[in-house]
Formats: sequence, structure tokens, C-alpha cells
Amino acid sequence: MLVAGEASGDLHAASLFRELQALLPAVQAIGMGGVHMREAGIDLRYDSTGIAVIGAVEVIKHYGEIRRALKLMEGLLRDERPDLLICVDYKEFNFRLAKAAKRLGVKVLFYVSPQFWAWRPGRVKQYGAAVDHMAVIFPFEVPFYQAHGIPVTYVGHPLAGNPAGADRASLAAEFGLDPERPTIGLLPGSRLNEIKRLLPVILETVAVLAHRFPQAQFVLSQASSVDDGLVSDGLRHTPAPIHVVKGRNRDAVACCDAVITVSGTATLEVALAGVPIAIIYKVAPITYWLGRLLITIPFIGLPNILAGRSIVREFIQQDASAANIAGEIGRILEQPDYAAAMKSDLQAVAATLGTGDGSAKLARLAAGMLAPRL
Repeated sequence: MLVAGEASGDLHAASLFRELQALLPAVQAIGMGGVHMREAGIDLRYDSTGIAVIGAVEVIKHYGEIRRALKLMEGLLRDERPDLLICVDYKEFNFRLAKAAKRLGVKVLFYVSPQFWAWRPGRVKQYGAAVDHMAVIFPFEVPFYQAHGIPVTYVGHPLAGNPAGADRASLAAEFGLDPERPTIGLLPGSRLNEIKRLLPVILETVAVLAHRFPQAQFVLSQASSVDDGLVSDGLRHTPAPIHVVKGRNRDAVACCDAVITVSGTATLEVALAGVPIAIIYKVAPITYWLGRLLITIPFIGLPNILAGRSIVREFIQQDASAANIAGEIGRILEQPDYAAAMKSDLQAVAATLGTGDGSAKLARLAAGMLAPRL
């Protein structure tokens, strides 16, 4: 059983299952996830698109549906007794599911570690009691688990080693862009609530930038899990043409000179492409207040967290304004030395993410845990 609750986890689970099939052709899987897992051949019992939310307030709003999904997956564990449960990110949901699996004697492999090094480090022992093995995507996470006696393997980040499908000129032509004009990427996220909250801010920024840089062109990368209507409704009154590319984040970013992105996995995709970036983050006020009480590190953007210092600007809550964000993108476009320094820092971060065979390493780990059954 593979369980993912968000677009990035859906993609990673699909990639893992394909690698696992190459090792064990007879393997079968059921699970919860999205379109990528279904296309990989996993028998989806629940589509998680509607419960991909972030923030305390947002989780409360969707609590009933999240609870129903959890009960369904717990029932499947009990009735079908899979040989292995692979939890992919979606921390709190999967933690509860992992505890249910342990009670039933089902082995648990947890992929993408909760960020204990950022907040609530005391919970590591609780997770250790619920899982049989932790697969981590950052090398510095290994000693953290080893110190608590929890079996752990570093497999590298799933995005590493996954270059754009073609060169900038070819991709630009495919997407209807002029490779000679400044191109600004827009990554509004994959969760319903963050798109509703942040897409308007991004489009206000587009209005400022279109006035300041008349030659600029804009490309919006839409996650595969996002309904077309959600994006098209937001773009109805845009002040400048925006090219929409769906389900091809890396290719869209490869066309860009600068990118505005929400915080999350997308920031690492941009880092791997070496494109200068501005990170934006805005949640319900109470969610932000609670987060500031719990989070023990000074950054929210993964490039800054991995670098251990501020290498890209973060615009959080009220600072995520069109004027502020446009000012940073303008600096990237107008100051070559500033942009070059940021590219160099992002490339250094990308080098810490592994060699690009993370899914294959994870599949070998899963196959090893399935070995007694075979």
C-alpha cells in the first residue's frame, strides 16, 4: 500500500512504484494518491486531491474529509493486510496510518522525513515506534535518526538528476515563448487553499512587472492535480498575457530568468534548475502565529534551510506584497551580478540533493523489506 496526500508525494510514489515493478514484476499496489499514481498502475482507493491542504485552519475546515480518508485507509489495512505500507510525506495523516499498521503487524516504510530538525524534535521517538524504516532525502537527517536508534537510509531527493526535457530555445518555442525576451515564471502551488490565497498576490505582482518591464513574458506552471477552472478563473483579468504549462514544472522553469514561487518542494525544483527565485508564503493568521511558536529555524524556504543562510528572499505574510515581490524580481533582472551570485548559491544547494537515483534506491529498500514475503 502506497499513501500520498499531495501532488509532490503523488509524483514520488508513482516513480517509486515504477522502479519497484522493475525489480519485482509481480508486485501489486493499492493506495491513496492522485493521477500519477493511477497512471503508474496503482489501484487507487481514494483520490487525495481534495485533502491536499496546509495550515491549522485549513486542516480544520477539511477535517471531516481527512478523517473519512484515514478511516478508509485503516480499513483497507485491516481487510487486505498488505505486505508493506509505504507512507510518502503527508506527515500527520501518515503517522496515524503507520501506527494503525504497526498494531496490525504490517511493516512500515516512511519516505520523506518529518522536519523534526525544524520543529517539535521530541516527536522523533513517537515516529520511531510507528515505523520500521525511515527513508530520508537530506544527508543531515541520517545522524538525527541514528542518535535515536531508528533504522534510516539516505536515498537522496527525488527531484535530483531530473533535468528539463529539452534546451531553453526548444521549450520556449513549444510553450509559445520568445527565448530572447525576459521570462518570469509563476508557481502558485498545488494545494487548493494556497492557490486561492497566493495566486491573486502573484497576479498583482505581474501587473507591476508588466508595467516596469514591457518586454517581459510570463509563464505559469500549473500542477497536474489542479483543476483548470481554478487557474483560468484567476487569469481572466490579467494585465499581461500569461502562458500556462500544466504538469511540466521543470520544463517551464528552464525557460525562465526569474521565478516567483510558493514555499515548498517547488523551491527545490527551481534550485536544481539554477534559476533565481523569490519565495512567497501566506497562510491564515492563526496558522502563522502557531507556526512561529513551534518552528525553531529562521527560514521557511528549503534553499535557505539547506544553505544554512539566506540565499534567496522570502516574502512572508504581510511582506508578500506585489510591490515587495516585484522589487526583488526587478533586482534579479536588472543586476546581473546579483542574479549570478544567487545562481551559484542555488547550484551549491542542488549539489546536496543526491545523484538522481533516489527512486531506485528507495525501490531497492522496499524490495528488501518485502523479501521475507517473497
